[in-house]
Amino acid sequence: MALLKAHELTADPWTVIDGTGDPSGVDHPLITLESWVLHSDKLGCVNTPLGIFLKSHQSPVELVDDLDRFSVIALDFPKLSDGRAFSYARLLRQRYGFQGEVRAVGEVRRDQYLFMLRCGFNAFEVGDDV
Repeated sequence: MALLKAHELTADPWTVIDGTGDPSGVDHPLITLESWVLHSDKLGCVNTPLGIFLKSHQSPVELVDDLDRFSVIALDFPKLSDGRAFSYARLLRQRYGFQGEVRAVGEVRRDQYLFMLRCGFNAFEVGDDV
């Protein structure tokens, strides 16, 4: 997958760690909420950028106390009709003051980019055919 950021296609430096895998020793790990819950004690001491992937049913409210630990929060659009990530992006920016990257992943459509930007997204995972 390519990454659209600042209106340019760019290489994605983040390594996705699926499930509850241990991200120790990985540069730029993008982990799941489940992995964060299991490994947060170890990861709290690591001095490397850390990203987290939230499924559409996982609210960023669960991370409020740890938001400053993440450089990237990836919000999932599992299907076109699921718009919860729009609300989550808005919460992250306006209520919680998150300044890092808010990335749209999953069923990301070009015709929604402008609305996503207005909600607080600043990076988009796009198909390789773009």
